[in-house]
Amino acid sequence: MTPKERIHTALRHEQPDLCPWHFEFTQPAHQKMVELTGDADFESKIGNHLHYIRPVRPDVWVEIAPGFWRDQFGVVWNRTIDKDIGNPDAHLFPEPTLGDYVWPDPDDPLRWAHVAREIDENPDKFVVLAIDFSLFERGWTMRGMENLMMDMIEHPQFVEDLLDAILEFNLGIIRNAASYAADAIYFGDDWGQQQGMLMGPALWRRFLKPRLARQYAAVKEIGKQVFIHSCGKVIEVFPDLIEIGLDCFNPFQPEVIDVFAAKREFGDRLSFYGGVSTQHLLPYGTPAEVKEQAKRLMVEVGQDGGYIIAPAHAIPGDTPAENMLALIEAVNEQ
Repeated sequence: MTPKERIHTALRHEQPDLCPWHFEFTQPAHQKMVELTGDADFESKIGNHLHYIRPVRPDVWVEIAPGFWRDQFGVVWNRTIDKDIGNPDAHLFPEPTLGDYVWPDPDDPLRWAHVAREIDENPDKFVVLAIDFSLFERGWTMRGMENLMMDMIEHPQFVEDLLDAILEFNLGIIRNAASYAADAIYFGDDWGQQQGMLMGPALWRRFLKPRLARQYAAVKEIGKQVFIHSCGKVIEVFPDLIEIGLDCFNPFQPEVIDVFAAKREFGDRLSFYGGVSTQHLLPYGTPAEVKEQAKRLMVEVGQDGGYIIAPAHAIPGDTPAENMLALIEAVNEQ
C-alpha cells in the first residue's frame, strides 16, 4: 500500500497492511536529529504518510522586528523564546467590536498558487489542507484569551459576530479546496487543557459546535475527510464531534485521555491520530520504553484501522535524539 492508500484504509476502519505514521519535530528536536544522523534532510526519509499544505500567500509571515512576526490576520507573534509558534504580542480587538477590520481574502490567487504543484509532487502521500488557528483559536489570538472567555458571558453577541466572520473565511477556504485533489481538511483549534475544556462543554456547544458543524458539512460536501487538532482533555465532546461528522481526532494526548479506553468506546466511529506521549515518554523514557509503547499503540489502537501513530504534538526539544530514533525504528519494524 502507498501511504495515501494506507490512511484511507485506516479511516474506513479497515486494517491496513501497516499502521500509518506521521512525525513532526520542533526546531530544537530537528537539530538534535540532524546532529545524530548527520543528515539535514533526515525528515524526508522517515516514511511520513501525510503531506500538509497551508493555503496561504508566500508573504503570510512578515518579520516586523527581530523575533516578532505578523500573520495574515495582522496578529503579531513574539517568537523570541518559542521559535515554532510563539505568543500573540497584542490584540487586534481591544474592545468587543469588530469595527472596520478587513478580513483576509480566501479567494486570493496567491494563496492557492502553490497548492496544485505540491499535490502533484506528492502523489503517494495523504494530502491535508491545513487551516491553523481555525475558529476559537483564531478568535482569541485576535481578541485575547481572557477577553474572549469573558466575552462569552458579558458580550455574547460580539463572540457570535467574531466567530461568524472567522467561519465565513474558513468556508471560503473550503470552497476553494474543492478544486484540488487533497484528501482532507485539517482544523487547528485547541479547546482543552489538562483538566478539561477551557470554556466548558456548555459554552463549547453554544458558540463552537454549530459553526464546527457547518465547517465539517462543507468539507463533506466537497468529498474530503475532516481532521481536527485540539490539545487537552476534550473527550467529553467526542460524541458531539462524531455527531457533526468528524473523521479523525488529533493529537490524542495520553496524559489526559486514556487512549486505549477511547479506542474501545469510540474507535468504530472515530479515527485517532497521535497518542505518543510528549510530556513523559519521549522526553523521559528510554529508547526501549519508547519502542515498547509505540508497538502497543500500533497493535491495540491500530486494531481494525482507525489510527495514525504520531507524537501528541511536534516532538519537543527536550526529547533525546535516541528516543526519536527509537520511535522511527518502531514504525519501520512493523
